[in-house]
Amino acid sequence: MTDAPGPEELLRPGHLACQGCAAALAMRYVLGALGERTVVVLPASCWSIIAGPFPSSSLAVPLVHVPFETAGAVASGVRAALDVRGRRDVEVLAWAGDGGTFDIGLQALSGAAERNEDIIYACYDNEAYMNTGIQRSSATPRYAWTTTTPATSPKTTPKKNIMEILAAHKIPYCATATVAYPQDLADKVAKARKYRGTKFLHILCPCPPGWKYEPRFTVKLARLAVHTKVFPIYEITGGDTYRINIDPEGTPVAEYLKLQGRFAHLNETEMEEMQARVDFEWGRLLHKSLMEPFTRQQR
Repeated sequence: MTDAPGPEELLRPGHLACQGCAAALAMRYVLGALGERTVVVLPASCWSIIAGPFPSSSLAVPLVHVPFETAGAVASGVRAALDVRGRRDVEVLAWAGDGGTFDIGLQALSGAAERNEDIIYACYDNEAYMNTGIQRSSATPRYAWTTTTPATSPKTTPKKNIMEILAAHKIPYCATATVAYPQDLADKVAKARKYRGTKFLHILCPCPPGWKYEPRFTVKLARLAVHTKVFPIYEITGGDTYRINIDPEGTPVAEYLKLQGRFAHLNETEMEEMQARVDFEWGRLLHKSLMEPFTRQQR
């Protein structure tokens, strides 16, 4: 299934995304679920280009371009301004890449989450700084090639667990999603709208040039990430109640890695190590999902 789940087409034709760009699909699905009463806050990222040069925009909703590190802060300010005007019917969507979320924008995001600002913060995660030349970020997986971690010296540290960081803020809702399951993504957007406070969506977005694969494999890779357990689909409410939304098939991690040129240098030992790490992290997530949720006292 690759059709947009929402009735409205708020991503106009003529955007500037690469062929097979999952970030464009993700925006289409999220805006389709949110509707036209949405303000998008967009820090520096691939989407700064995809949206088109000012004063044009490929989005049929208001769009605010902001500095790289400020998505959480500006989204908080837009929310406050709308509240002063009594516009509670308008959603504020901060839309940032992994560089503007995991790294450069983490301070502003953490501040917004600590204040529990009533915004939706979506990270479209293509696992590197793709817009500026495919440099590694803290979302880049271990052993991945980037232009700053070449095949002779690949990234040696694991991907940062951004979901655990946001859950530690005890915000109302965090969820993972991919473009391979648009209805799941749309359902999570709808659920996020029901909560007051900070909502975080972590959307895996394969990138053909950055991951070195043919554009026709975008949805296949997003689906393989789920079924190999590399990118589990789950949600966290209140920071401590975990729920797995899609039961993975348990496909070997190698099937996911071998489709991507950024992992072409891996040997069998490194692939086995990555499989073991994925299995370990899945076990931790499964344990958390089976734990009894914390019951808060009623005031």
